[in-house]
Amino acid sequence: MSISSINYSSSVLGAQIRNINQQLTDLSTQLATGKLSQNYSGMGTNEGFAIAGRSQLSNIAAYTDTITNVNVNINLANTALQSLTTIRNTVQTGSASTAQDLNVNGQTVAQNTAASQFGSMVGVLNTQSGNRYLFSGTAFNTQSVANAGDIINGTTTQAGFKTVMAERQAADLGANGMGRLVQTQPTPSSVRVSEDVAGSPFGMKIAAVSSTLTGATVTGPSGSPVSFSVDLNGLNPNDGDKLSVQFTLPDGTTGQVDLTAASATPTPIGSFAIDATTPGNTATNLNTALNTAITKLANTSLVAASAITAGDNFFNTASSAIGAPANNQAAPPAPVGGATALSGASPSNSISPGFAAGDTITVNGTTLTFVNSGATGNQLNVGDSIQTLMSKIDQITGTSKPSTVHGGSITINTDDAASLNITTSNTGALNALGFGSTPVTATQPPLRVGSSPASSATTLVNGSANTVKWYTGNDGPGSPRSTAMARVDDSVTVQYGAQANEDAIRQQLQAIAVFGTFSTSPTSQYAGGQVSALSLRVTQSLTKQPGQQHIEDIQTDLAMAQNTMKDAGTRQTQAKAQLQSIIDQAESASPDQVASELLSLQNALQASYQVTSKLAQLSLVKFL
Repeated sequence: MSISSINYSSSVLGAQIRNINQQLTDLSTQLATGKLSQNYSGMGTNEGFAIAGRSQLSNIAAYTDTITNVNVNINLANTALQSLTTIRNTVQTGSASTAQDLNVNGQTVAQNTAASQFGSMVGVLNTQSGNRYLFSGTAFNTQSVANAGDIINGTTTQAGFKTVMAERQAADLGANGMGRLVQTQPTPSSVRVSEDVAGSPFGMKIAAVSSTLTGATVTGPSGSPVSFSVDLNGLNPNDGDKLSVQFTLPDGTTGQVDLTAASATPTPIGSFAIDATTPGNTATNLNTALNTAITKLANTSLVAASAITAGDNFFNTASSAIGAPANNQAAPPAPVGGATALSGASPSNSISPGFAAGDTITVNGTTLTFVNSGATGNQLNVGDSIQTLMSKIDQITGTSKPSTVHGGSITINTDDAASLNITTSNTGALNALGFGSTPVTATQPPLRVGSSPASSATTLVNGSANTVKWYTGNDGPGSPRSTAMARVDDSVTVQYGAQANEDAIRQQLQAIAVFGTFSTSPTSQYAGGQVSALSLRVTQSLTKQPGQQHIEDIQTDLAMAQNTMKDAGTRQTQAKAQLQSIIDQAESASPDQVASELLSLQNALQASYQVTSKLAQLSLVKFL
């Protein structure tokens, strides 16, 4: 008979030993690595949970990196903002001091300090994090602010702030140095003061006149251009009688001239002499004293106000639309005032032609509709006043500076000149308000004196073509904070952008530039008054005002973003622990269990080897 060979490797026993060996190898690997398998197929049915958990861990790692990077940017921005606060406090302390000693350049020590701090502030605003400019908004790869020297002194082709301020001062003072006021003596017993041009943005504007002058007749302020007159009627006022004239200055502040009738010799300061023997001379004395007082006010407070306004013209993105004096129309016979009705009907203080029910005015896309009565929301009664209309317009534009009526001229202010757009279904009625064409738009800054010589100019024009642009970052609509956004969790984003032209930053830069750039003649009789008036205004500009944005507000916004990221990081840390536990449960091998299985397999393998050894000793005789 034939006997088949016994092939150990193909035997059942051999296969079992190979299997045990493979299990031993796998268990040894598990014991060494702590993992169930080195490939997904060996991980078991729970590996799907582990794969999902590992994906979430990867997302958390990416969020962690984002949070780290954003925190670096915010910390740098906050350091820069804190530096701005320090600069503000330094300049404010200097401007509030009483020392007004001028150097040969016509500046105080505090002004020299402000000029230096302006350069420091520009440097701070150009802070970078890597290749990102922190105060440029979405234009993060563009320098936030022009070089300090260019901003102040200009370039070969563009004027700087110093030139803009000088032009504005010349335009506000006028050729006669009286703030664009014209003073005459129409009769031997009277004095008349008038603004030189109706609707001009320059100079002092006559706001109010009051008098206790016995026997005198005071007329105005009224007319276009606005004027007032005082007629003593050939009589002498009593000792101590007073004339007070209030003026509105270009920056919106007021200045006042007070003159008291006096018989004392010498005539006290702020008084005019009563000539007991020749009453006609008293009117001449009043005329001279009024001229002197107006000239002093113009060359002190007005000059300071002009410098502040020049800063606004150069740095501020806000602007205004100015209507022509309404009395250049066929009707009404007198200039419009804030109380003038919009209907065009009797009484005579209504504009003509006027608005009627159903007419509309659209401001920046929002429509105001005229109704006969009972106006609510975005409605106006046809009998409402011009002031009511302007208030409605201001609510829509959100201007920080209310629109005004002066001398029959309407000025609509806006904080965003580029967006102002006013149209109407009744162009005739809008024309009667002094706006000769539609849509009504605003002249965009920087604003420059419109003609030469500046002392006789009557308009402000867009100077962007020939004037340095101080802010070079993003200046589009929307919140500056939204110009930089980051996702820090699956459903959480933070906003941490900033722009150098934000109100709080711009106002501080503007005030410091004005203070550090302004200079006067150290030998001028008005030098001390100019610097004193300017210092007062700069101190106020650098003082935090209710309702205005502050540097600290920006820091608060950034701190809130950091708190949001901190909360997200805390949640993610907790999630990481839970996800890692799921992965470990799905993929990790228990050392105790593996060791036990190894021992069991080793025993099984030893037994298999013993059986194999005995089988290997079989002979043909024993087999038979």
